[in-house]
Amino acid sequence: MDVRIEDSWKRRLQPEFNKPYFEKLVAFVKQEYARYTVYPPGHLLFYAFDTCPFDKVKVVIIGQDPYHEPGQYYGLCFSVLDGVPFPPSLVNIFKEVQNDLGKPVPRSGRLERWSNQGVLLINSILTVRAHQAGSHQGKGWEEFTDAVIKRINDEKENVVFMLWGAYAQKKGAFIDRTRHCVLTAPHPSPLSADRGFFGCKHFSKANEYFRSKGLPEIDW
Repeated sequence: MDVRIEDSWKRRLQPEFNKPYFEKLVAFVKQEYARYTVYPPGHLLFYAFDTCPFDKVKVVIIGQDPYHEPGQYYGLCFSVLDGVPFPPSLVNIFKEVQNDLGKPVPRSGRLERWSNQGVLLINSILTVRAHQAGSHQGKGWEEFTDAVIKRINDEKENVVFMLWGAYAQKKGAFIDRTRHCVLTAPHPSPLSADRGFFGCKHFSKANEYFRSKGLPEIDW
């Protein structure tokens, strides 16, 4: 199957695109786009990969289900377009960056400034029906994104994985801790941020790790 995605990812993920589960997933997603409002817009479905080629990946942040309200999700987990109010989880992420690094809360909720530096912002599930959280769970996206994480784990070294919440931690359980840095914390949602996301200092810890390896830091 020919999938429009950035070339370095396409080379590595083509075996997934040829599997039966992915063909079923594509058929389901096409039907959903034809019948309902689905996020993100179709041309941005693989935007996380297009803005962060495989060779540039330094950090992986794993979300779960995309934002499902109008104007929010456009292909990068936790990120929103300019003019869209920051969702609570993003508010808390910016609070932690501020507390950790002393950086002011940005005016823009767009996180391309991170992905362009090598931060892969990927949800476990890449599509969602408008106003219906979790509506595309169990359709094949989870298997696909597992394969993405496995590729990064197997083919790269010294990647920082930020696993926020039990779901992300379970999804990343197989990551090789001897070759990568795995940082875990509760999810930044208001339901759990006070239980350890605030104060986790993942952003400074990531940069400390990169410094220890002689690698460039991320400008958070």
